[in-house]
Amino acid sequence: NTDGAEVGVINGLTVLSIGDYTFGKPAKITANTYMGKNGIIDIEREIEMSGTSHSKGVLILSGYLGETFAQDFPLSLTASLCFEQLYNGVDGDSASSTELYAILSSLSDVPINQAIAVTGSVNQKGEIQPIGGANDKIEGFFQICKMRGLNGTHGVMIPKQNIHNLNLSVEVADAVKNGLFHIYAISTIEEGIEILTGVPAGRKDENGKFTPGTINYLAYQKLKRYADASKLMRE
Repeated sequence: NTDGAEVGVINGLTVLSIGDYTFGKPAKITANTYMGKNGIIDIEREIEMSGTSHSKGVLILSGYLGETFAQDFPLSLTASLCFEQLYNGVDGDSASSTELYAILSSLSDVPINQAIAVTGSVNQKGEIQPIGGANDKIEGFFQICKMRGLNGTHGVMIPKQNIHNLNLSVEVADAVKNGLFHIYAISTIEEGIEILTGVPAGRKDENGKFTPGTINYLAYQKLKRYADASKLMRE
């Protein structure tokens, strides 16, 4: 989908290589979250369709979630991630931020704007890191949006460090200049989730509490409910 909004669903940007040719191939990524102790389940990794770099990127997400939300209680979370209808394998960590946004959306029950596609690696501190293939990824999503009719809402989100790598076609550059297509260059997960949802990310105050109504507050409250329920079950 390139319009509307959905919870736990996001458009990721990948690059497909066939012989000497490479081109961008947008992919739908979904996340479901529920109570459990399995942590983040990467379906691609479970069926051995992901490379080591992608698996490392998924494991990094656990570190971010732990530091952000599990300072007062243990994580009682199972989160399943899937590249929908992708059957030729996946590697690299350039989708790790995309997967994290999907998890945060699922935890907070706040929908993600489907008109924006995302690429970018993330570290355990929530900092966005540069990736490869930025031009192909942007062009691939642009072509789909163009075929469906550009309306000024479509765009892509890339790491800020990749700005200097951009060498886009005149067609894409003109669409950006005319406000028909947007390129958001970001540095942190907080910046990205705010663009995708239109809701403040939320940062901890001096008492270590998130501002009510923010993405992180809503995610924290759900994780706390999971932890409380898990504790009652053990008792």
